[in-house]
Amino acid sequence: MRRLVFGALLACACLAAQAHRFHAGITDISFNPGTGSIEVVHTYMAHDVEALLANLYQRQFDLSDPQDEAVLRKYVEKQFYLLAADASHLPLRWVGVTTNVETVVIYQEVEKIPLTGAARVHDEVLSDFLPDQINTINVNRGGTIGTLTFDRSKKEQALP
Repeated sequence: MRRLVFGALLACACLAAQAHRFHAGITDISFNPGTGSIEVVHTYMAHDVEALLANLYQRQFDLSDPQDEAVLRKYVEKQFYLLAADASHLPLRWVGVTTNVETVVIYQEVEKIPLTGAARVHDEVLSDFLPDQINTINVNRGGTIGTLTFDRSKKEQALP
């Protein structure tokens, strides 16, 4: 019986290790006509964000702590931004972050600027740390979705 239980535990451990063989982030960009703002929602695997922050600062982070959230904010704001047609950075405001065991969800917005005001997007979140990180950005223009894919070699693209 012990061998059976041990074998089951070992199989579960192997599955858990294999379950995280890919590193991916998804960002949704859309315009909220009610607020007149561009809304940006990023979703990353919690394990990847924790590993990045531990690697950068050699300590554990608690993203419910405002000081630790500020560290993540500084990193994300350096690695992700929207550009206007004149190549200036749009004023992307940090709204907040929510976390659970599996994901870290980050909320940002560009206040009082229509989506047409954003021409390009720069995305290096986690790809500077994880060589196989793939970030997908979905841009919702009035129900029409355009998708962009970013990796270590592709950091900036025109918005669809």
